[in-house]
Amino acid sequence: MGETRYMTGSAFRVLHNFLLFFSFLISCVNPAFADLLDIMEDELNREMSELSSQEEPPYFMAVGVSDVHRTSVSASFGSVTGTNRSDVRLMTVDLRVGSYELDNTHELREQYSYSSGGNVQVALDDNEDALRNAIWLETNSKYREALDRYAKVKTNVAIKIAEEDSSADFSRESDVVNYFVPPVDAEKLVGDVSRWEEKVKTISAPFLEDEDIYGSQAVFSFMVERKHYVTSEGTRLAQNLMYARISVSGFIKSDDGDELPLYRTYFAYSPEDLPGDDVIMKDVRDMIATLRKLRDAPVVEPYTGPAILSGRAAAVFFHEILGHRIEGHRQKSESEGQTFKKYIGKAILPEHIDIIFDPTRKDYSGTSLMGYYVYDDEGVRSRPVDIVEDGVLRNFLMSRSPIENFPNSNGHGRAQAGMQPVSRQSNMIVSTSQPLSDNELRGKLIELCKAQGKPFGLMFKDIQGGFTFTGRTMPNVFNLMPIEVYKVYTDGRPDELVRGVDLVGTPLVMFSMIAEAGESAEVFNGICGAESGSVPVSAVSPPLLVSQVEVQKKEKSQERPPILPRPDLK
Repeated sequence: MGETRYMTGSAFRVLHNFLLFFSFLISCVNPAFADLLDIMEDELNREMSELSSQEEPPYFMAVGVSDVHRTSVSASFGSVTGTNRSDVRLMTVDLRVGSYELDNTHELREQYSYSSGGNVQVALDDNEDALRNAIWLETNSKYREALDRYAKVKTNVAIKIAEEDSSADFSRESDVVNYFVPPVDAEKLVGDVSRWEEKVKTISAPFLEDEDIYGSQAVFSFMVERKHYVTSEGTRLAQNLMYARISVSGFIKSDDGDELPLYRTYFAYSPEDLPGDDVIMKDVRDMIATLRKLRDAPVVEPYTGPAILSGRAAAVFFHEILGHRIEGHRQKSESEGQTFKKYIGKAILPEHIDIIFDPTRKDYSGTSLMGYYVYDDEGVRSRPVDIVEDGVLRNFLMSRSPIENFPNSNGHGRAQAGMQPVSRQSNMIVSTSQPLSDNELRGKLIELCKAQGKPFGLMFKDIQGGFTFTGRTMPNVFNLMPIEVYKVYTDGRPDELVRGVDLVGTPLVMFSMIAEAGESAEVFNGICGAESGSVPVSAVSPPLLVSQVEVQKKEKSQERPPILPRPDLK
C-alpha cells in the first residue's frame, strides 16, 4: 500500500465535509454492496494497517453502524396530530492510541477537552464505496483528535498529583465475539399505519368528555435498531434492538394555576404484543376520574415524615438514587461524587433487600422489560450482576472502562445509536426476603406517624420521573416528581388525594430511612438519558416503607386557566 497522508487544519475540515456529502451521492452511481460486516471489517483492517506505520499507531479501533427505523403516530382529543416514519444510518468510530493502560480517553483533570462526538450519518443505500469513504473520513478525524488528546493526557498525568484510581483505561476481554442475528422487517411488523391511527384516536377521544381537561395525547411508537459492530480485536456483531410503545397522557389545570398531568405507558417488543383497547381504555377512564379529583385536591405544604412508595414509585426511586451511582465509570472520574465507591462489602440497605441487574431477562411476571439485550454496545455478552446482597453492596455496573478492583466489563457498556458507550443501567430488579402485605405496610406507616407525632403520612402512588446530580460541583441530591400522592391519616379518616409536591433528598440519608418492603412488585419501563445518550431501561421493585421523606413545593405555572371555554363545548 502507498503512503497515507493525514491532513491538518482547515483543509482537512473542508475536505471532510465535502466527502461526507459526496459519500451520499456515490450510491446513486455505484449500487454494488457486499455484506455490511465484511465491508466494515475490511475497511477497519485497512485503516489499522495504514496507521501502523505512524509514529503513534492506534492499538484499538472499533466501527459501529446502526440502521434505525422509527414509526410514530400521535393523536389528541380523538384526532390524529401526526404520522411520522424515519430511517437513518448512523456510524461511530472508536479509535484509541497509547495502550490499554493509558490512552487518549483518559480523564483530563481540571481541563476542558473538546471532542467531536461519535455521530456520523451515512448513506442509507447499500453502497460499498459510500460506506468505505465514510469510515475513512471519520478515521482520519478520530486519529487526529486522538493524537492531540493523548499528548494532553500524558502532560496532564505528569504534572498533576497522583490519581486515586490508577487502573487501566481499557479492559482486555477474553472473548472474541462472532454473533449474527438476521434483520427484521420493520414495515411488515408495523403493518398498515392507519390501524394505529385509529387506535390512538380511540384512546385519546374520551378526554373530550371532561370540560376541564385541556390537553390529551396518545402516541404509538415503534423503533427497530439494527446494530453492526466490528473491532480490531476480531469481534463481529449484528443484532436487533426493537420495542413498541403506547403512551397516554392527560392534563388538567387547577384554579391556582397548577398544571396536573397523568401518564400511562405500555411496552412490548412487537406492536402485535401491545395491550388491547379494553385494557388501555379502562386505564384512560381511571386517569380521567383521577384528573377530576386532582383539580380540586389540596396542596401539600413542605413536609418531613413517614411515607410509602408504591412499587412503581420505588422502582423510579432506586433507578435515580442508586442506579446512576453504581455505574462503573463514575467511580473513577475525579469530577464525580463517587457516593458508593468505598462501600463495597458494606451495608447500604436493610439486610432483607437484594438488587440485581439482569439484561438477559425479557420479562418479569409476564411484563416485558425494556432493558433486555444479548450483547452490549462494546461487544460484551450481557449477564446478571448482583449489586446488593442482603443489603450489602457487592458490585458495580461495568463497561470496558476498568476501575480499582474491577478490571473487566460485565456487559453494561451501552449507548444510543451514534454515540460512544459508557457503563449504564439495564434491568434493575429489587427484591425482599421479608415481604409485608399492603395492610401490614399501611399499619407500619401509621405506627411510625404516631411515634413521630405526625397526623398523617404520605403514599406516593405514581411518579412521572426524576433526575439526580452525581458530580462534585453540585449538591449530590435527587428530585422525584410525583403525580399521584395521598395523605394517609392516623385517625382513620379516608386517604386524601393531594398535589403540588416533589420528593427530594440525598442518597445516603434516604437509604438509611428505608424500613420495610411490600410483596407486590411493579415494573417501570422507560428511556434513561446520560452521557452516552438515551437507552431503554427497566426497574422492578416492591413497595417501600420509608421512615422519613422530605417533600418540597413543586414548580407551578403562573398562568390562569383558559378564559374561554373549549370550542367543542359552546
